[in-house]
Amino acid sequence: MGDGRARGVERYMTEVIFSRAGTPLALGEIAALTGAEVANGADLGRMIRGVKTLDFAGPFDLAFLENRNFLEAFRSTGAGACFVARAHAESAPAGVAALVVKEPYRAYVTVARALFEQSLKPAALFGGRGIASGASVHPEARLEDGVAADPGAVIGPRAEIGAGTIVGANAVIGAGVRIGRDCSIGAGVSIQHALLGNRVIVHPGVRIGQDGFGYLPGKSAHLKVPQVGRVIIQDDVEIGANTTIDRGANRDTMIGEGTKIDNLVQIAHNVSIGRHCIIVAQVGISGSCTLGDHVMVGGQAALADHTQVGEGAQIAAKSGVMHDIPAGERWGGTPAKPIREFFREVSALRKLAGGKHAADRPDKD
Repeated sequence: MGDGRARGVERYMTEVIFSRAGTPLALGEIAALTGAEVANGADLGRMIRGVKTLDFAGPFDLAFLENRNFLEAFRSTGAGACFVARAHAESAPAGVAALVVKEPYRAYVTVARALFEQSLKPAALFGGRGIASGASVHPEARLEDGVAADPGAVIGPRAEIGAGTIVGANAVIGAGVRIGRDCSIGAGVSIQHALLGNRVIVHPGVRIGQDGFGYLPGKSAHLKVPQVGRVIIQDDVEIGANTTIDRGANRDTMIGEGTKIDNLVQIAHNVSIGRHCIIVAQVGISGSCTLGDHVMVGGQAALADHTQVGEGAQIAAKSGVMHDIPAGERWGGTPAKPIREFFREVSALRKLAGGKHAADRPDKD
């Protein structure tokens, strides 16, 4: 009986699906959507209902091959269709429609977005519409029609929230905060002293608008510097779980349009981040730093205060940035330096260490 119960639980768990596709797409529709060429004469009426990796895909799933290291998995995949580069199309197994494109992963993402449109924005965890019982909305708050608030949400006086925005359970929206339309504010988020644009996604546990770390050191006491700025977050920004964004000390902290911020990132007071930047997990950006548009910062990198990073620059993971980085350059290391210089130093150290090891190694009996 115990084994049967375990098998029942296992079957139940495998049947639970949290993201379901919308209307299936025919191969012909997928080809038209992505500009793909169907290489092996597959039936354009074949329906695709989901997306999976090469090793898990079934006959109604779409997969992709971007890296030749997965060529063997492609040769044995059970997918119904797969995006591939022209050079690999002939390796498609029988029954798999090879969809030839220049950028397989980009085409795959395009179709995944069409199939799982509802997954592009988190849904209300409570599943309801409007203001749930147990949510607290101050009488002076202004909410447009179509705002949803889950139980435990708190919306303070003079807060303004646009239509289509979801406020998750136990989220706290402070006095005077403004949030645009079609935003998603995750469970347990706190937002104060902030203005958010449209279509902003704030994942659970994020803290926006709290005081920055501002003190005047002294022998007898460290004097707290009043933090009187705001946080301005423009349209289409996404902020990962448990990230913190401090309010400005004497000017606004700014996050530019389309920027994507991973989990567990710290953004200090007075920071200005440009448009369409990518900031990966556990990055720390000190006060008054400025990042231009399209900057990319790798995981666990740290930027010293008042650092300037030019447009399109890239910073490698675990870098310690202590100097300004010109536009378009790639830097890495601690202290960070141009990436070629960093690689030359690493190579030289390896050679030195290897030579020393070979010369000084004691002979063994």
